[in-house]
Amino acid sequence: MTTAAPPPGRPPSRRPAWVTAPWLMLLLPVLLSLVDAALVARGSSWWENGLSVLAAVALLLRRRLPGPVLLLVLPGSYLNYIWIAPVTAVYTAAARWSRTWLSVLCATVFALVEFFHWPLSDHPLALDRDNALYAIQCVMLAAGPAALGLLSRTRLELAARLDELTRGQERESRLLAERVLITERGRLAREMHDVVSHQVSLISIQAGALQVSSSDPAAVATARTIRELSVRTLEELRQMVGVLRTSRVRTDVPPAPQPRLADLERLIEESGLAAETEVSVGGRAWPEAVERAAYRTVQEALTNIGKYAPDAAVLVRVRARGSVLRVEVRNGPPALRPVGALPGGGHGLVGLRERAQLLGGTMTAGPTGDGGFEVSADLPAAGS
Repeated sequence: MTTAAPPPGRPPSRRPAWVTAPWLMLLLPVLLSLVDAALVARGSSWWENGLSVLAAVALLLRRRLPGPVLLLVLPGSYLNYIWIAPVTAVYTAAARWSRTWLSVLCATVFALVEFFHWPLSDHPLALDRDNALYAIQCVMLAAGPAALGLLSRTRLELAARLDELTRGQERESRLLAERVLITERGRLAREMHDVVSHQVSLISIQAGALQVSSSDPAAVATARTIRELSVRTLEELRQMVGVLRTSRVRTDVPPAPQPRLADLERLIEESGLAAETEVSVGGRAWPEAVERAAYRTVQEALTNIGKYAPDAAVLVRVRARGSVLRVEVRNGPPALRPVGALPGGGHGLVGLRERAQLLGGTMTAGPTGDGGFEVSADLPAAGS
């Protein structure tokens, strides 16, 4: 395993990981306070030294209970000249509490305890230079850790704010990219509508002309079907493009009806294929998503058969198996090659598979042993 090289111009860090370990940061002030208590232990009684040791040990709880720890530290500071324990307690209180006046109160209490130190006879109250210097010393001794604690808390708050602003900028950039993508999709939808509607309109016009000029009843019926399908395609295309171009949902316009299982018969008739149909969905009411997925599966399969095997025998079977609706569309081998290769992107079957997976089902498609093709889907009602 190779180690990443440090950035150019920056020396490699040789500081071991244990230097900044959390346990060391917790124990180091405690150890220093015990050393401080040992240095001032000479000449003190056992209970004064006990209060100094209590002040040092109480620092173990300073992060969870900064206020009570400061109260436990002050007696030892009042009776003995220990400084590390109270300074650490004041710093922790200022760094943990979000209210500045509490930090100022802690520093003030510590300064008063230091100034009126036991015994009081060591510092008689008088307006002289010694008392003034000692008062300044006590204020600086208390204000220093309080200021450092406030600075540490402010730094953490600024870091959190900066991180929040960074995430907000990333979110805004992502939303802007999505908005640009939606706009581009709307533009492509308009272009698709212009191109496809023009071509389908020409097909409809040619079918209408054939319907009027032809004397063959079969040709007239085929031309009528082509014209009806063209008109319906244009209407669906306009609705889809309208949804893509609309920035908000209109509640005053009812949505177009979605295809259901009852529309399968008309779909198979309009396909123009010689299809054998078996539809047995049982007496239960299937969810709308399941019926729509079954309809789209049959529609896509018949469209592909019309492209690649229009003269083949077709079997459409839709059956209920408990709470699962099974859809099968199978065609035999084509007798003739289709005239002209119709374009196809291969996205139809992918969309069917994704639709089935969203319902908790499966969809398979592949060639059969006799040279035909089969599309089958299992659509559970529980997954809708």
